[in-house]
Amino acid sequence: MGHPVLRTPAEAVADPTAPEIRGLVRDMIETLADADGAGLAAPQVHVPLRVVMFQVPGHRETGNGEPVPLTVLVNPEIVPLGEDQDEDWEACLSVPGLTGLVPRWTSIRYSGTTPYGERIEQMAEGFHARVVQHECDHLDGILYPARMTDMSMLMFREELRHYVASEDDEEETERESA
Repeated sequence: MGHPVLRTPAEAVADPTAPEIRGLVRDMIETLADADGAGLAAPQVHVPLRVVMFQVPGHRETGNGEPVPLTVLVNPEIVPLGEDQDEDWEACLSVPGLTGLVPRWTSIRYSGTTPYGERIEQMAEGFHARVVQHECDHLDGILYPARMTDMSMLMFREELRHYVASEDDEEETERESA
């Protein structure tokens, strides 16, 4: 956090199938695997180009219960499908050690081109929609804390378990009182 490449809108890729883009994608896949993350954007590896990748493991909420394999999008675009938003906890490889409660569109349509020139257009809900929006924000120079509406919900990741536990305790007390 704080590096200029993370605050600057990324440039469109003229040729998504260029060998340099495939090389970048290979490097990003390795970085994502090393970090054990759900997604990565080229600016996070100090390359100011509009390239993102993401995946949704089967245990995460996707809206339809299906995992999403590693997907690479060059020059992605997002369109919200409706006005509904939901808040959930997010973390980021560029904001290490922190997590925050971030509002996102609950349902989106995204599109882009693969490094092999194939066009992708997909609808997404749940965590799938969240991770796509998070990664695409990096392309516009936006880190998730800028999306937060309540900065008191920005905390160290190890403190989140205490916060969630206290929320669960409050809900149980409310149920017992009713």
